[in-house]
Amino acid sequence: MLTLFEKDHYRDVTEIVNVHFLVADEEPLLATPLTSPPSSPTRRVAVVGCGGIARGRHLPALADQGARTSVVALVDLDAAAVERTADEWNVPGRYTDVDAMLAAESPDLVIVCTPPAAHRDTVIAGLEAGAWVWCEKPPVLSLAEYDRIGAHEGERGPYASYVFQHRFGSGATHLRSLLDRRALGRPLVGVCHTLWYRDEAYFEVPWRARWETEGGGPSMGHGIHQMDLMFSLLGDWSEVTAVMSTTARATETEDVSMAIVRLESGATVSVVNSLLSPRETSYLRFDFEHATVELEHLYGHANANWRWTPAEHTDRTFDAAHWPPRADEPSSHGAQLKELLDAMDRGERPAASGRDGRRALELVAGMYRSALTGATVRRSELTEDDPFHHAMYGPDPAAATAVLSHQEETAHV
Repeated sequence: MLTLFEKDHYRDVTEIVNVHFLVADEEPLLATPLTSPPSSPTRRVAVVGCGGIARGRHLPALADQGARTSVVALVDLDAAAVERTADEWNVPGRYTDVDAMLAAESPDLVIVCTPPAAHRDTVIAGLEAGAWVWCEKPPVLSLAEYDRIGAHEGERGPYASYVFQHRFGSGATHLRSLLDRRALGRPLVGVCHTLWYRDEAYFEVPWRARWETEGGGPSMGHGIHQMDLMFSLLGDWSEVTAVMSTTARATETEDVSMAIVRLESGATVSVVNSLLSPRETSYLRFDFEHATVELEHLYGHANANWRWTPAEHTDRTFDAAHWPPRADEPSSHGAQLKELLDAMDRGERPAASGRDGRRALELVAGMYRSALTGATVRRSELTEDDPFHHAMYGPDPAAATAVLSHQEETAHV
């Protein structure tokens, strides 16, 4: 199903070489008013890409920061899109070239809202110009690209971080604090399901569901949000066994993936990513020693989306002592942006960057390797000499597509 933003911005796209910096894959989320610290400096911000995700999420989130941010420039290959968006948001700098914008504007923060294939070079250009960078998901097309970006960061910044807004908001933050205090006991069992629906028209956008331009299917571009949230709560993974298939859509990549993931804590999690599910939901469930915690939402969550079930052995005060949190801040681009700006003020690496931002992408690589080779994959095996470190499809994209679409008798690349 095309969103309103997608219908607006992709109707004129006819071939991959002409795809503009336009990205929109989620429904609009209401902005949450945020207050800035009195001492916080005004950050000069440039937004690269003038599509739905920039107009519907990032520019409103920046506006909510008040004097804490000033959008000084927009960049898009489509000059008309730049003019329309700049007029709408009163942005003075208008460019069709990233390097020209960086040289002229010297922004403090660059927000990257382009299709995935353009992420690596745009992020590196921003870092090399001395700007911090906040990039839309998926971060890049491979672990090798992710690590290459990291080599351009400084010891004290600038840093590149990635849009994983679902790990933010009061519910996730409160649960994370409880887990840090071990208030719920050990994690034992988990569910991490992204069951969404995209019809055939969705994939008519030329860069979608292609190895060379999106990097993968729902494992890469959709479920990665919930997997990142899971890791931010439960910690690192150790091994994965996965299956994938192209079941109902004409794509190079999968439209369904399923995996059993073992975490370093000893917990076991089932992971499902689908673009074929008419009743859409994002569902996470974590069974701890002392409670079950569930989250069901679609594209963003507030406290009301969480459900808490204490174990029978807990006393009556257990639930009231732990849930709900006092604040009710929805997960959103604005919530993550506020924390990113706080990190800039402190000169510290932000959340969802470096090793912390790599874990979900690393699991995706492990899932593809497992599904395409038919073997369980240990996290330690995804080294630089592994083909799946360099591309989600491994050594041969055509062979990977054939396996996923069941055109080969064997399940091995």
